[in-house]
Amino acid sequence: MPIRSPIRLDRLTCLVTLSLLLLSRPGLTADQAATPPPPAVTVAQPVAKRITEWDEYTGRFVAKQRVEVRARVSGYLDSVHFQEGQVVESGQLLFVIDQRPFIANVERARANVAQAETQLRVAQLEFERGKRLTASKAMSRETMEERRARRDSAQAEVDAARAALRSAELDLGFTEVRAPMAGRASDIRIDVGNVISGGSADSTLLTTIVSLDPIELEIEASESEFMRYTRLDTEGKRKSSRDVANPVEARLIDEQGWPHKGRMTFVDNELDPVTGTMLGRATFANPDHVLLPGMFARARLYGEGEHEAILIPEAAIVTDQATKLVMVVGADDVVEARPIALGPLIDGLRVVREGLAADERIVVVGVQRARPGQKVTPETAAPAAAPGK
Repeated sequence: MPIRSPIRLDRLTCLVTLSLLLLSRPGLTADQAATPPPPAVTVAQPVAKRITEWDEYTGRFVAKQRVEVRARVSGYLDSVHFQEGQVVESGQLLFVIDQRPFIANVERARANVAQAETQLRVAQLEFERGKRLTASKAMSRETMEERRARRDSAQAEVDAARAALRSAELDLGFTEVRAPMAGRASDIRIDVGNVISGGSADSTLLTTIVSLDPIELEIEASESEFMRYTRLDTEGKRKSSRDVANPVEARLIDEQGWPHKGRMTFVDNELDPVTGTMLGRATFANPDHVLLPGMFARARLYGEGEHEAILIPEAAIVTDQATKLVMVVGADDVVEARPIALGPLIDGLRVVREGLAADERIVVVGVQRARPGQKVTPETAAPAAAPGK
């Protein structure tokens, strides 16, 4: 005969005794003894108030202007006249290319101009003499026309020599590479003494300059967000950022509130076919140069004017794949899973665009215990002070 464990016999005895005690209570059936009471949850009504909506995005600051500094002429780099990383002014001297060959070209061009002007004077004198001789019938008309042609050819030679001089002077001026705009310069990409290739798209890169004030913030809105803005514009509730410089506020990762104020200045003309987003830019004043190209920031864009809205705490929101739900408790205390459409976060509460009425009760604490179709024991909390999950 197998020997039973004394511990297992004691557990079995306790279970049997407990069942007999429960069944012995007056008016308590076996089914009632086995059915647990409805779970306790905390419910609250949504907050209904007038709000102004701001839609939040993550953006990145970019320079309004960015220039790659390249030489327009080729030659040996002779000197550098700025510090790497410093703020430079428009027209400030940055690099100098060895000017001696270009000075020689200018002098040669000036000599060519002088020679051409001398030849023009000689041709002009012959032409004037020919006119007098032709008037006295001492020169044929054909010879006179030849002298006129030589005079005109000499004039063209002078014009060509003067143009060559201007070109040589331009090249000499181009040996001084100056900042095309104000901004912060990058590092020096080539050292003094090296040969610089200039005057083409493949010219040697010397440095780069980015503008700092003003600066732009790039943000991308999804197709659904862009369509909402379009419909608001059509309904007259919010003008498009294409037509009006709607306000934008931003903060850096270590900042509180929204200290940086800007305006929308650009909306692209098509959705990106890869990401399905619409690119927009906002312009910010940046006199202290705190905002730098490449910085990420949290931004909020004016979304809709003042209107009545329903708001709920984030703790009441349940995510079922791509669907957002709230657990609504009906008059019979039975739970219903209600799909909703959400808006931005305002004062710690989430805007509900669709799916919920202001007089309904939603579960704000114990959401994990509230199952659709199940009865619960609700405890009411104040809407604005609904506690976290």
